[in-house]
Amino acid sequence: MKAIETFLEVLIFNSRWLLAPFYLGLVVGIGMLLMKFMQELIHVLPNILAASESEVVLAVLALVDLSLVANLLIIVIFSGYENFVSKIDTKGHEDRPEWMGQVDFASLKIKVIASIVAISAIELLKGFVNLSALLKSGGNTPAIWSEADQAIAWKVGIHIVLVISGVLFAYMDSLSERTHALKQKGIAEH
Repeated sequence: MKAIETFLEVLIFNSRWLLAPFYLGLVVGIGMLLMKFMQELIHVLPNILAASESEVVLAVLALVDLSLVANLLIIVIFSGYENFVSKIDTKGHEDRPEWMGQVDFASLKIKVIASIVAISAIELLKGFVNLSALLKSGGNTPAIWSEADQAIAWKVGIHIVLVISGVLFAYMDSLSERTHALKQKGIAEH
């Protein structure tokens, strides 16, 4: 019976390696973002002198947006792999990020929601910068809210929900840490 238990435990423990292809897929995702980044850059550069200020701002915001998503993927890949699969042995490499190996699952959730809020804020900012184009596309709509108004309202609403979610996630983690600290303090006193 002990042999079966040991076999099951080894099998379950080694099943963590099934996550490795997910992280490799996310690396491919970074490559895809790089291609879109380069495509956007190549699209914008030839027309930069003829572009209006708002068009340049929108183009730069699109590049920032892509880089934020790529940064988020790196954080998820590194911390996810190290938390759930195996430690990454960089042998004291000088370029090893300081946060690597220190981002636990709770911290990862906060970083992900913060990144999503930042990406949402960039999308909202792009919407505000591009407001004149949205208003022109709205046409002469007799409705109380034009399509442009509705688009901006949805972006603002989604952003507010994401910000509130982020604050609630941070608050829940703070409560969890305090509860854990109090339990540890209670154990230490006994």
